Amino acid sequence: MMNRFPLPLRVELSADRTTWCLLAPFAYIDPEHGRIDVPAGDKTDFASVRPVRTIGLALVLLGLALGLLWAWAGSILVAAGIGALLLYAAVVGYGTEAAVLHDHLYRTRRLPRLKSDAVFFNALRSSAHARWRARLMWSGVRIGGWKRYGKT
Repeated sequence: MMNRFPLPLRVELSADRTTWCLLAPFAYIDPEHGRIDVPAGDKTDFASVRPVRTIGLALVLLGLALGLLWAWAGSILVAAGIGALLLYAAVVGYGTEAAVLHDHLYRTRRLPRLKSDAVFFNALRSSAHARWRARLMWSGVRIGGWKRYGKT
């Protein structure tokens, strides 16, 4: 099997402590679009899943508080919060190489959004991530990515 990541990913935490900076160029060879280079100095936050965790925790806490007044409503919110936390656990820490590539494609708009998301999926699969996890992460960028496409 061909190594689709010919250059290793080398990053360091930026001074803002929320993004990472590439210390060296990074590349991916996509089956449809060929080699995609990400320059040294590019920034990434890897997979942007932190809001899912925040929402999950907020729903659990709100559900526990609301449960004191209306048990049925509190139970629903707690269940939704636990679902969000399970979703977070299923994707956090996976696909770092694919996320760096995807962040670069979104920022530069080198490809249309749909094609950028397809490259993300291909890169996840090239990294040997399970198809279900790659589909889950791809679904996340399809649902929420419109907010970030093209922002610097």
